[in-house]
Amino acid sequence: MKVRNGLKNIAILFLGFCCLSLSKPVNKTVRDFSLQNVDGKIVSTKDYKDAKGFVVVFTCIHCPFAKLYHERLNQINAKYSKLHIPLLLINSSDTIMFANESLPNMAKVAKEKKYSFSYLFDPSQSVAKDFKAEKTPHAFVIWKEDNQWTVKYNGAIDDNGAHPELVKTNYVTNAIDELLAGKSVSVAEGFSIGCAIHYRK
Repeated sequence: MKVRNGLKNIAILFLGFCCLSLSKPVNKTVRDFSLQNVDGKIVSTKDYKDAKGFVVVFTCIHCPFAKLYHERLNQINAKYSKLHIPLLLINSSDTIMFANESLPNMAKVAKEKKYSFSYLFDPSQSVAKDFKAEKTPHAFVIWKEDNQWTVKYNGAIDDNGAHPELVKTNYVTNAIDELLAGKSVSVAEGFSIGCAIHYRK
C-alpha cells in the first residue's frame, strides 16, 4: 500500500511539472456573468448585491489536480462567504473532447463532495475566455472597484495540491486577507498547476 501511494504521489508530481505554467497576463477587469448552476438555476454575479469580491475557480471533473481541492474549496467558501466574498466554481471544459464534463455529472460531484457553493456550467467557454483561464484548477480573486470587477490575483490556490497539511502559502486566502485589510496584494500572480483548458476554435 505504501509503495502504491508513493507511486501515486510521484505520478501527481510528474504531471504537475508537465502542466506547470506561469499564468499569462490576464485582463485587469472582467465582466459580470450568468451561468447555470448544478441545481438548474441561473446564477449571476449581479445576484450578490453585497459582494465585496469573489473567489472564482475554474475546474473540471477529469483532472487529477482539480480532484485534490474539493475540501479546501468548501473551507474557503465557509470562511469568506460570511464576509461577502463568495466562491464560484466554474466548469468550462470542452464537452466535445470530454463528454463526461456534463451538467448532470457536475451535479453528482457537487452532491458527493457536499459543495457549499455554486458549481456553474460554462459550455460556451465565454467566461473562461474573459478571465483567460488556463488550467484546472485556476483561481482568481476579483474585487469590486469603481463598479467594476478587478482581478487582484490569479494562479494556484496554494503551494501544495497533493498534501494540504504541508501547504506553506495559501495564495488565494492571503490575497483576500490583504484586500480586507486595505492592503495591496503582495503576490498577485502565481504558477497554475493542472490540466490545460482546451478551447474550441
